[in-house]
Amino acid sequence: MAPGAPSSSPSPILAALLFSSLGLPLAQAIVVYTDKEVHGAVGSKVTLHCSFWSSEWISDDISFTWRYQPEGGRDAISIFHYAKGQPYIDEVGTFKERIQWVGDPHWKDGSIVIHNLDYSDNGTFTCDVKNPPDIVGKTSQVTLYVFEKVPTRYGVVLGAVIGGVLGVVLLLLLLFYVTRYCWLRRQAALQRRLSAMEKGKLHKAAKDSKRGRQVSGTRGLDKARSYLAATPALYAMLDHSRSTKAASEKKAKGLGESRKDKK
Repeated sequence: MAPGAPSSSPSPILAALLFSSLGLPLAQAIVVYTDKEVHGAVGSKVTLHCSFWSSEWISDDISFTWRYQPEGGRDAISIFHYAKGQPYIDEVGTFKERIQWVGDPHWKDGSIVIHNLDYSDNGTFTCDVKNPPDIVGKTSQVTLYVFEKVPTRYGVVLGAVIGGVLGVVLLLLLLFYVTRYCWLRRQAALQRRLSAMEKGKLHKAAKDSKRGRQVSGTRGLDKARSYLAATPALYAMLDHSRSTKAASEKKAKGLGESRKDKK
């Protein structure tokens, strides 16, 4: 290397290629999650949630550490530590006998509960997680605010309003569909009734027509029978009339001949 030339260091890309060529895994930073802030009332309790993501399996050497920095203070003090499957609670500080471990490493949970809140508990709580060999990462912080009475937050009010509006809309939609269903069902019933009435009318008309044809046929048959019954009498009258006419003509002819003989 020439004198005075700037020394160069391997770039991160070259380092990554070197590790991958040697078959060595690249460690990923552990990620810790907490709420941004929590609210509690004096004398009540509050849960400080802490969870994490790690690229490694849950190690038997996993550890959780909670630190507390009072409001307006500069230094943070350790108030809780979990390691080797055992919780270690601060027995001399301000949170003595007020901290409860509710986490579960197998569920990636490192939460704690603080009981009997006081105004002096206002401050920032930091959760730090180590899951060897994944020990490099950034901690997460949550700010605790203690009030005489927990105020209703704007988000809660807005959520309640939106939920109420959605509930009313769903109720109106349900009422609309129920009303429509009842109306359609009633219309279907009326349609079936009208169809039944139309079928009844057609059946009655056909029956009446058939009955009329039967009556008309009976009357025609009676007339034919009457005509047939009267036919012999008519023939008898006709024969009697012809016999009378023939007798009259014969008598008249006999009288004419007798007059001629007298002359």
